[in-house]
Amino acid sequence: MIDIKTVECFVFRYPLTEPVVTSFGTMRDRPMVLIRLRDADGVTGWGEIWCNFPNVGAEHRARLVDDVFAPILLRETFHDTESAFNKLTGLTRILAIQTGEAGPIAQCIAGLDIALHDLAAKKDGLPIWKRLGGDRNQVPIYASGLSPDRPERLAEAALNDGYTAIKLKVGFGLELDHRNLRTLRDLLGPDRQLMTDANQAWNIEEACYAASSFEEYGLSWLEEAIPADRREKEWAQLESVAPMPLAGGENMAGDDVFDAAIAHKALSVIQPDLAKWGGLSKCVPLARRIIASGARYCPHYLGGGIGLVASAHALAAAGGDGLLEVDANLNPLRTDLVGDMLSGSNGMATLRESPGLGVEPDLNEFKKYLVPHS
Repeated sequence: MIDIKTVECFVFRYPLTEPVVTSFGTMRDRPMVLIRLRDADGVTGWGEIWCNFPNVGAEHRARLVDDVFAPILLRETFHDTESAFNKLTGLTRILAIQTGEAGPIAQCIAGLDIALHDLAAKKDGLPIWKRLGGDRNQVPIYASGLSPDRPERLAEAALNDGYTAIKLKVGFGLELDHRNLRTLRDLLGPDRQLMTDANQAWNIEEACYAASSFEEYGLSWLEEAIPADRREKEWAQLESVAPMPLAGGENMAGDDVFDAAIAHKALSVIQPDLAKWGGLSKCVPLARRIIASGARYCPHYLGGGIGLVASAHALAAAGGDGLLEVDANLNPLRTDLVGDMLSGSNGMATLRESPGLGVEPDLNEFKKYLVPHS
């Protein structure tokens, strides 16, 4: 039985000297929303809510937790983590429709679910990956978040840190995209993995042309080449001409949506973001369905340390040959929270055997990045 007695939300912002650029917007700082739950026995659980966009998103998500979800958690008891996810979703379903904020509400539930799993696994004395049925504590990783302005700088640093796979942001004009891809392929050599992420930059005609033009680089996948909500026939059209596997999933939500994508088979790499929708309760079973279908489960993640560690637990629990996304940009809200998970990586992340997530944030270390949200 889960009986929550305190719900706390913390908003952090790490200022960037070099913005992170995507085809649809620019991040000028790195935000993070952490949740700390404490139950009747004094056991704590930590979670993280996706909040990258828009720029006011972090404070908004935190206020949703304070105003909407904390009262529910404090008055209800739950049989287990899955029933908590279902009840939180059910009790806010009409609110999500009324406000048009299905995304932010789902993101809050996802972060709370991570915290509930951390708490429950601590009480069971097991790491989350093992509690959810995993048999390994290591998962392969790749370096992500390489923007179009001289991405070789981050790529070189990542290679020096032991990474063997790199993902580049594209969608900034084919001349620049090709220049960057050529530079990175030369840097990586023929055997290391190179992926691309267009962040929904193109229409179907542009995407088909770009994908065909990228053939020479031997890409492991092309991610979100068209908007995530485009019709199945457009994804099928792109899949029929693309010389590399297609990837997507970070902007999908709901079992029905993911199951339709699995059945359609245009995506060879499916990438749910557990801090954006589903948490561990939904994303680990989904990951197993993805793997059983013959596709790859590669969790999307670009945030702070708690969500990254949770994503690693999900991948370790689900199995398969997928890769864990790790942002290559400087962000102490990530690196100072993951403990030794990425130390001496050699292309792998190593999870601890300690109960729960295996990390316990020391808020004093991050107080200079703490911002008010009320």
